[in-house]
Amino acid sequence: MASPEELRSLFEQGKNVSAYLRKLEGLTENNSEIIEQSYDLQSGSYSSAMDNQATQQHKKEYTAEIVSVIRSLCHPKSVMEAGVGEASTFSGVIAGLGNEPDYYGFDLCWSRVAYARKWLHSNKQESVRLCTGDLFQIPLADDTVDVVYTSHSIEPNGGKEIPLLEELYRVAKKYLILIEPGYELASSKARKRMEQHGYCRSLVGFSEGLGYEVLDHRLMNSVANPLNPSAIIIIRKKEKKSPSELTWVCPKYRTVLREKDNVLFSEHSPLVYPVIAGVPCLREEHGILAGKFQEIMNL
Repeated sequence: MASPEELRSLFEQGKNVSAYLRKLEGLTENNSEIIEQSYDLQSGSYSSAMDNQATQQHKKEYTAEIVSVIRSLCHPKSVMEAGVGEASTFSGVIAGLGNEPDYYGFDLCWSRVAYARKWLHSNKQESVRLCTGDLFQIPLADDTVDVVYTSHSIEPNGGKEIPLLEELYRVAKKYLILIEPGYELASSKARKRMEQHGYCRSLVGFSEGLGYEVLDHRLMNSVANPLNPSAIIIIRKKEKKSPSELTWVCPKYRTVLREKDNVLFSEHSPLVYPVIAGVPCLREEHGILAGKFQEIMNL
C-alpha cells in the first residue's frame, strides 16, 4: 500500500498516480479508491488554473457550447452535473442558463466538492446543492432531474460504461448529455493515449444496446487537449408523468433524507450520513448504521 506522502510526492513530480496505483495493485482498470485518491491529490488545481487567461477563455467557450446545447433541447427546471469536480465548468453553465433551474452536483471526492462549494460561493452561486456521491449510486430518486450532464467524469471508468450509463439514465427526467473523451472520433495517437489511461469508450454503442435514444454524437467545437478531445452524446429519455421528488436520498435504500444537526437521516432507513463543512457525504460507505437515531433525537 502506498503511503499518502509517497503519492503526494509522485503527484508533485507530475507522475500519473492512477497508473502507479493500478500497477501496484495489479489492476488493469481504475477502481473507485484509485480515482478518489487521484482526485484528492488534484483538488484545488482546477480552481487555481482559472487564474490563467487561456484557461478562462477555453472554459468560457466550452460552457457556452454546453448551454447552447441544453437550450436547444428544452428549458430545464433542474440541471445536474454528475461528477462536478471543482465546479469550474458548472459555474459557467449556471451563469449561462440563469437562475430559473434548480442546480445539483456531486463528486466522489470530498475535497473537490469543498472546492466546488468555495468556487460557486465566490461567484455568488450559493443556491447550488452539492454533496459527495458515487456515479454508481447517485443519491437521487428515479426520473428527477430534467437535464443530467457529465464533463469528463465517466472518463477514468473504462470497462464500467454500462452500469454508469444505467445509473445516469435512471435519474434523468428528459435528457442525458455525455461530454466525454471522443475515442471513436479521435486520432490514432489520441486513442492510444486513452487506452493507456483506461478511459471510457463505445458510449454510443452501449447506449443504443441499452435501448436509449441517441440524438447526436459529435466532437465539441471547444477542445483544450487534441489528445483528449471532448465528444458530446445527447440521449433523450421518455418523460414519465409522475416523477419522484427532487431531493437527496439514501444511496442504498433511495429513501428521502432529512437534516438534523449536521446529519442526514431517513424515516425509512437505518443509515445516517454526516455533513462536513457544509458538504453532505452521501456515498453508501459514508453511511453510519444508527437505527435508533430518530428515537434518541426525539424525531
